[in-house]
Amino acid sequence: MATRIREKAKARKENRDKRPHAVAKYVRIAPSKAGIVADLIRGKKAEDALAILMYTQKAAAPVMEKLLLSAMANAEENNEMDRGSLYVAEVYANPGPTLKRYVARNRGSASPMLKRTCHITIVLDQMKEVI
Repeated sequence: MATRIREKAKARKENRDKRPHAVAKYVRIAPSKAGIVADLIRGKKAEDALAILMYTQKAAAPVMEKLLLSAMANAEENNEMDRGSLYVAEVYANPGPTLKRYVARNRGSASPMLKRTCHITIVLDQMKEVI
């Protein structure tokens, strides 16, 4: 049976990452293609990352741009962080469920077609003040 539910929930809440983040789930882009765009913005200032995403000609760029704006809004509203001091701490595109379809082939046969999805996460953080 369930034992120490309240204690476990309290421990999970204390150990939870407090940094502002945003998640987009079930995005119809392959995780490998989304990972290419994620590599472009990882570690950059939030404003610079936004500019990079605006002019990137990849399918994942508009999705990540919207997600980055959402994470920045979360940082301002929920954590009272300054927009100018934010940077992209973590970006990752984990694979989601794969849609399995079939495409017709010659002589009445069929081949599988895998339509991949991904879950994209962006985590922001404040830059440390350097004296």
